[in-house]
Amino acid sequence: MIVYPAIDLRAGVCVRLMHGRFDQVTRYDDHPAARLAAFAASGATWAHIVDLDGAEAGRAVQHTLIGELANSVDIRIQSGGGVRTAEDVAALIDAGVARVVVGSLAVSQPETVADWLRRFGPNRLTLAIDVRADGDRYVPALKGWTQAADVDLWAALDRYPPDLARHLLVTDVGRDGALTGPNLDLLGQIVRRRPDLQVQASGGVAVLSDLTEAAAIGCAGAIVGRALYEGRFTVDQAVGIVT
Repeated sequence: MIVYPAIDLRAGVCVRLMHGRFDQVTRYDDHPAARLAAFAASGATWAHIVDLDGAEAGRAVQHTLIGELANSVDIRIQSGGGVRTAEDVAALIDAGVARVVVGSLAVSQPETVADWLRRFGPNRLTLAIDVRADGDRYVPALKGWTQAADVDLWAALDRYPPDLARHLLVTDVGRDGALTGPNLDLLGQIVRRRPDLQVQASGGVAVLSDLTEAAAIGCAGAIVGRALYEGRFTVDQAVGIVT
């Protein structure tokens, strides 16, 4: 399982949000390039970088900086935030990003994103679906988690038949930044129902056992943010326990 240390960028610095809320921001003093270099030096082969300003604005804001980061360190970058057009995807790939994350549009404009998958290839895109529990259903949250989709998670995934998409990142909004552990039950359901997808766990990772449990149910990756920033474990430990 791949461990993806996370860098969330706001105004060019590293931050973390609680439950994705822009009014609950923790700012870290590290320059993102220094943080990325530290991740690579500790054994990470991938990093997950989010343009929070872009996600909030609905357009590319920090893609130039992300491109600079992608070329500053020998580590592969998965990145998104503010990706709205094929030109945004191409710009990030041309800048050195290995895989582009597509969020709300993966749910709201599946035909467009399907075209991107065919154009750029399934290994260059990650579908990112953020969900909230609604009774016994999980409903995608759109536009910075301010709106709910008109379909549930399973219907959203059904729009991507096997062999079209390959990488899927799922975040349980209620657990994001809360250090309460990932939603293993939901992730397990996804892995079983869609074995064609490489599923990345996101939201809530707090201890090393969260990573081993995610690997045990078949997750191909896990995004780790706040737990690293607060020193609950190190990148070295995380990489070592799942490889």
